[in-house]
Amino acid sequence: MTAQSRLGLTESLYDASRRSRVLIVSDAAPHRNGVGAYYQDLMHYLSPRVEAIDIISPEIVDGEWQGGWMLPLPGDRTQKFCIPNLIGLRRRIESFAPDVVVIPTPGPFGVLGARYAAGVGARVVVGFHTWYEKLTELYWNRVQGSLTRGFFEVSNRLIFRYADVVLANSESMVDIARRIGAPQAALMGTPVSAPFLERPAPRAPTRVGTVLFAGRLAAEKNIDSMIQAARDLPDVRFSIAGDGPLRVQVEEAATQLPNLQYIGWLTRDGLMDAIDSHDLLMLPSHVESFGTIALEAMARQRLVVVSAHCGIADWPDLAEHLTVIPEHATLGQVLNGLKALSEFELNARARQCRQAVLSHNDWNTRLWSSFVSEAP
Repeated sequence: MTAQSRLGLTESLYDASRRSRVLIVSDAAPHRNGVGAYYQDLMHYLSPRVEAIDIISPEIVDGEWQGGWMLPLPGDRTQKFCIPNLIGLRRRIESFAPDVVVIPTPGPFGVLGARYAAGVGARVVVGFHTWYEKLTELYWNRVQGSLTRGFFEVSNRLIFRYADVVLANSESMVDIARRIGAPQAALMGTPVSAPFLERPAPRAPTRVGTVLFAGRLAAEKNIDSMIQAARDLPDVRFSIAGDGPLRVQVEEAATQLPNLQYIGWLTRDGLMDAIDSHDLLMLPSHVESFGTIALEAMARQRLVVVSAHCGIADWPDLAEHLTVIPEHATLGQVLNGLKALSEFELNARARQCRQAVLSHNDWNTRLWSSFVSEAP
């Protein structure tokens, strides 16, 4: 991946004179996970550049999921598999009269949205965020995993059949998209929620005394490594935020370790406050298509540690400001290495993180503007 190829793509496609009507059709509830947050943030940046932009997706109102027939997602009952009203979904798409429909998920909303978008002559842009087939290895037994993989393989192929272009957030995901049938695949970046950039950043840290993890408490996040790091480094305070199938495990560990606290699910404002009050964010995932929370922590001028499996580590302009966990190293060993650095070096590294995010966010906004500005 090179800056030249990315910028060349943007410059060749961008037409500032065209203002499109853009509709996002997603299975992800706003801000409930990384994909849901991605498109809420993207709408903020694209709104001044298009005629109109809106989203159709399930919603969570007063803790209750709404938007169709709900089933718990296998392996994680905190997430829902939502089947929309077919006639209602089609009418909403036709009523909006989109020029461009963006499909971020391979669930029922995504498949039907792509089909109906093609029916009204809209250009279809697919956001390929998660290789769900890989997650089946972590959540389900052989029979369940085979059925789930089959469902997502069929769903992705159906959506790609209607797609004009598929955008993915790492080179490896671009390659996967091409392999399973994308007519055109390209690299996209990740937007940062505007308040993370607009609110003045706190002073950059000069030590590693407090460490935060925030995200779904699930197998792919490598929760065990964080709990072990708390055992290995009793002089460091660890906090874990989020919800998911491993919540009980985290709560039990927090009762056993005096330097580990579980702070539950956080709102977006609460998440920013949590990031600001810690020196470092960690994301040691086994599977992570990108890792938006790492980008958000960089925007808040925090130190960030990620595994090599996080897609953000594939972006040279961002990765040079991250600490990537070496193969066979423990999280505790990595944190000890950072603790040994000088105050000046830690402070400079954190400040450079924010500048890298500002550049990335601007490039990604221009990239998406180029794709949604193309005539269908």
